[in-house]
Amino acid sequence: MQDEKNQSKYMQLKNRILAFIALILVLSLGLFLITWIQSDSDSSKDSGKEAAELTELDSLAISQEGKDLDPETQLVLGNGFEIVKGNCTNCHSSALIIQNRFTREGWKAKIEWMQETQGLWPLGESEDVILDYLAEHYAPEAYVGRRAPLKDIEWYELD
Repeated sequence: MQDEKNQSKYMQLKNRILAFIALILVLSLGLFLITWIQSDSDSSKDSGKEAAELTELDSLAISQEGKDLDPETQLVLGNGFEIVKGNCTNCHSSALIIQNRFTREGWKAKIEWMQETQGLWPLGESEDVILDYLAEHYAPEAYVGRRAPLKDIEWYELD
């Protein structure tokens, strides 16, 4: 009698494990099919660029509407563009430039930080051209939204 109970418990456990494995397989197959369908539809939308790169650069370029942009980097075409492209995009994506907004002094500080910590080479005479370009095309913009972010807030502790 005891053997029959043990065998029954064993069969229940075995059936539960098999059901769990079957569930995992079904979920894995479903995930694979969803991924495959999405990648198939994404590849049909691409026009020579990878989808991730296209999305990232296109979304960052929205703030540059009305300006002539380089199709490869989405940087504004202007005086100093070639020098910026040649020096900056050797190490990082142009998206890092597009998403940041600094004053001329802020860009200079960022360049100095890259030279001190990231191994950026001395820019020599090109530094002024680069700073002029960045300060002209990637300077801070006026806040556009419901309200400007709060500044100079005096915080207090609740008792």
